[in-house]
Amino acid sequence: MKRTDNTALQLRERKGRNLVEAIGEQLRNAITMGELKPGDKLASESGLTDQYKVSRTVIREAIASLRADGLVEVRHGVGVFVLAPHTGPQKAFHGVDIHRVSSIIEMLEVRAAIEIEAAGLAASRSSPAQQEHIFECLDMMNRQIAAGSSTVDSDRAFHMAIADSTNNPRFRDLLESIGRQMIPRSLLQEDDAEMSREYLSQIQSEHADIAQAIADGNDSAARERMRTHLRGSQLRYRAMMRRG
Repeated sequence: MKRTDNTALQLRERKGRNLVEAIGEQLRNAITMGELKPGDKLASESGLTDQYKVSRTVIREAIASLRADGLVEVRHGVGVFVLAPHTGPQKAFHGVDIHRVSSIIEMLEVRAAIEIEAAGLAASRSSPAQQEHIFECLDMMNRQIAAGSSTVDSDRAFHMAIADSTNNPRFRDLLESIGRQMIPRSLLQEDDAEMSREYLSQIQSEHADIAQAIADGNDSAARERMRTHLRGSQLRYRAMMRRG
């Protein structure tokens, strides 16, 4: 693909802005402006990593956001291709009311049905490289919490990394059909910087427990810790709903 005018240098100048969102926006602009046309193949993951001077994790999640929006399709073993307008995958959760906390609770119940089993399979099937990627996502969230910046996209990346570690691509497909709204904070348009450090630390502690169980190869513990994490999120939002 052509190198866009917005280079890695400009990305670094956007202080406090999430790299996944910034690179996703650049690629979206290239598609909507016609620089990338339907049927065009994007550069390889390593090529995009070199171009934008970011990690593979950032590139993977930027591509995942484009895929969730129906702008590209991933052909396993071949590459990533730009889709024609309105030919992207149907979003199964398009009708969710993002303004109601009850919708968040419903979404968390659906996620539990998918992700508890995904965590167990990841514990029994994941490779060392996949486990490393999970911990990379965990570390990215830790750095963002310390910096007071948003963790919405890195949180989503963590759960996607677990889905990938099942080595069953349907788990990622299901989570991508939910889209960015799978992270409740994005539905309520809450800014991580305004949330308590204690709240984010609690979520991160739950994430760390899940990651460790997967790395230990303990499938029952991984399932239980994912269940605890998503159940905890449901309880937090039910309390919010009761408060009105």
